[in-house]
Amino acid sequence: MRYDLVIFDNDGVLVDSEPISNRLLAGYLTELGHPTSYEESLRDYMGAAMHRVHDLVEERTGQRLPDDFDDVFHARVFAAFERELKPVAGAVDVLERLVADGVPYCVASSGSHARIRTGHRATGLDEWFEEAWVFSSEDVGRGKPAPDLFLYAAERMGVAPERCVVVEDSPLGVRAAVSAGMDVYGFTAMTPAERLSGAKQLFGDMRDLPDLLV
Repeated sequence: MRYDLVIFDNDGVLVDSEPISNRLLAGYLTELGHPTSYEESLRDYMGAAMHRVHDLVEERTGQRLPDDFDDVFHARVFAAFERELKPVAGAVDVLERLVADGVPYCVASSGSHARIRTGHRATGLDEWFEEAWVFSSEDVGRGKPAPDLFLYAAERMGVAPERCVVVEDSPLGVRAAVSAGMDVYGFTAMTPAERLSGAKQLFGDMRDLPDLLV
């Protein structure tokens, strides 16, 4: 393959979590008096770290979310993951191909380490990721769209940024990868292609990815 490292986003790329988490986020914000539709949650928060939710709500309303907001939200999400979460169709096929071809890979997600691991355990993807291959926005000062997380992952994996490719499904993630000096392939299963316009390549079926990377 043309790259020395494949960096996967997690939510919506490896695990089919975006419908679950954005449904719950929209519902919880609405409960708290900040009416939010599922579509608005996808538009504003998909691919973002939790601090973006706090920042946007305060910016728009002048009100701060409760101190226990993250804990309550994550408890709801983790419970739903255990009941409903599935891998993205084709994700395991891609990982099998990368292993067979000897291509290193990792995950770099805006989600917390607990969220990543909970999702991977629920879907069986934990078998494919060693602890040292899992990176979270918790590991850096700024989440996406800042490039920090992707640069950190590349550094820890020992690969120069220009030799990395990022697989992303959110506009914030695409912006972060481009800012990191990495090629980015935009996964359009849930996101309109025009919102991922900074990507080098767009694709809608995860099973197509390995052949695109050759």
